[in-house]
Amino acid sequence: MTINVAVSGAAGRMGQTVCDAVEHAEDMALVGRADPLLDTHLQDVLGDADVVVDFSRPETALGNARECLEAGVHCVMGTTGADFSALEGVGDANLFVAPNFAIGAVLMMEAAKLIAPHMPECEIIELHHDGKIDAPSGTAKRTAELVASAGGNVHTPIHSVRLPGLVAHQEVLFGGLGQTLSIRHDSISRESFMPGVLLAIRKVGTLDDSPVIGLENLL
Repeated sequence: MTINVAVSGAAGRMGQTVCDAVEHAEDMALVGRADPLLDTHLQDVLGDADVVVDFSRPETALGNARECLEAGVHCVMGTTGADFSALEGVGDANLFVAPNFAIGAVLMMEAAKLIAPHMPECEIIELHHDGKIDAPSGTAKRTAELVASAGGNVHTPIHSVRLPGLVAHQEVLFGGLGQTLSIRHDSISRESFMPGVLLAIRKVGTLDDSPVIGLENLL
């Protein structure tokens, strides 16, 4: 069965990479590219889509997700910076949200959860390209939440860096008596996110709850 996929934010760097990945997936068909730069609105591509992948902007992400769900189209949301909890129970489709689609980044966050009960003093440094709008990143905020829930540390400082030449990088630093422990993940190219995006496209329609946050829930 072929999954019909439309991409919101298709003219952006992540959107273009998603379009390429979908076109090369044997079980998917790219049926629409929505982006103001392409003079194509989200509503123009919903009619043909089973799933919409959104890599747009923080200020439009919540509205885009609602529009998909109300149209009965599953949504895979990669845009961070919005609160999607208000969309619980909206529409007849599912919403999946991932702060980071890189498998290595998810493993980094899972490792941080394991460490936090034993070394609760922690700080996060996240580094991204200079075109990333939100700071701190969704990955860093998600990591801080996981560390807090696992280790009982209610304050995990996050340091954000935005520079040309970077893609997406994060280091989680733990400190204890006479020792430190660091975990680092580096996305060297945007292709690193594509296995996670394709996994989410394949699984979003089978979710028992909506919204679901975090790629770890699909692994």
